[in-house]
Amino acid sequence: MSDPVSAKPVSALGGATFDGFAKVREIGPWGMITLRAKPGTKGLDKAVKAAVGTALPAVRRMEWSGDADTGRGCGWMSPDEFLLVLPYAEVATAIAALEKALQGQHFLAADVSDARAIFRIEGAKAGQVLAKLCPADIDRMEPGELRRTRVAQVAGAFWGDGAGYTLVTFRSVAGYAMGLLSHSAMAGAELG
Repeated sequence: MSDPVSAKPVSALGGATFDGFAKVREIGPWGMITLRAKPGTKGLDKAVKAAVGTALPAVRRMEWSGDADTGRGCGWMSPDEFLLVLPYAEVATAIAALEKALQGQHFLAADVSDARAIFRIEGAKAGQVLAKLCPADIDRMEPGELRRTRVAQVAGAFWGDGAGYTLVTFRSVAGYAMGLLSHSAMAGAELG
């Protein structure tokens, strides 16, 4: 979403933060593209490389080109769905690159940047914040592993990088998600 006066993108919560036993912060806006294409689609790997500079990810993985907070990435969301993340200003160029590389193939590339909210959970016990909210076994997740699951009553996807976790939810529930994460990260509420 953008500010009507400046036309600059704005995040869902204006960069909200919470400090507890883990730090939670909203880190948007990021550019995000949902790419739907069957595995084996001719040129799919080259299209992703042209758009974000990464290889196609393996199942439940994120691939990165550059720093995970500011670079470009591609995540496996389902057998025929990938999430491309990149700087907000580069989305139109990336979609054009996808359309050029996949011309004549059956695919869908949609800009979902303004429909998403992105949070970062950091600290030595960052995994506990998500462990209290998700049915995923956070302790067994490897850096770069992507999970698509429920975060309390909200659909979300998240990945870890060794220093913390990045969570993507729908923008319409950003306030609720921030409340959940903040409550889960309250000092004194660590897991045993």
